[in-house]
Amino acid sequence: MAILYALVARGSVVLAEQSGTTTNASTIARQILEKIPGNNDDSNVSYSQDRYIFHVKRTDGLTVLCMADDSAGRRIPFAFLEEIHQRFVRTYGRAVLSAQAYGMNDEFSRVLSQQMEYYSSDPNADRINRLKGEMSQVRNVMIENIDKVLERGDRLELLVDKTATMQGNTFRFRKQARRFRSTVWWRNVKLTVALIFLLLVIIYVVLAFACHGLTLPSCLK
Repeated sequence: MAILYALVARGSVVLAEQSGTTTNASTIARQILEKIPGNNDDSNVSYSQDRYIFHVKRTDGLTVLCMADDSAGRRIPFAFLEEIHQRFVRTYGRAVLSAQAYGMNDEFSRVLSQQMEYYSSDPNADRINRLKGEMSQVRNVMIENIDKVLERGDRLELLVDKTATMQGNTFRFRKQARRFRSTVWWRNVKLTVALIFLLLVIIYVVLAFACHGLTLPSCLK
């Protein structure tokens, strides 16, 4: 799963979050929220930690953050953040300005989960966002080491449950296998129908010759 964790916050107040695997990303994300400059209200920035990257989008007082594999690049994670920001604003409007911590978590965590799955595994997500020109949203993005940002002498270790990650990979493999079996089944059905149709045509032609040569057989009328 390319996107493993996501949250929506107002300042350092987390309004909703979702994790796709066992990880301490939530702890690191909160430290990032506290360190982001308060006067930078329209920005996109990424922070690296081992082979994982925390992508952050701050707009209109809202901060949307996700953690993704470094193999996911930046276009898809920032397209995900843009989508989440738009959905959150459309759903809650001005209520986000006074909401309590986790005030939208019960409802919006399901949206986060669905969109994390979509942007992580559905190939249409990348095609659609390429057509929409989502790269225009990724401006002034810098990659910084998270240890430098948090100004800590000891190295933060991002602990991801490998078992959960393997389970996610197994789920995607089974999903792809089902799609493949479905495709093969439909191809076999189409081939069978075509063969039956061809057989009927051959039988008709043979009967036509048997009755009246090349003319339309009266015995078949």
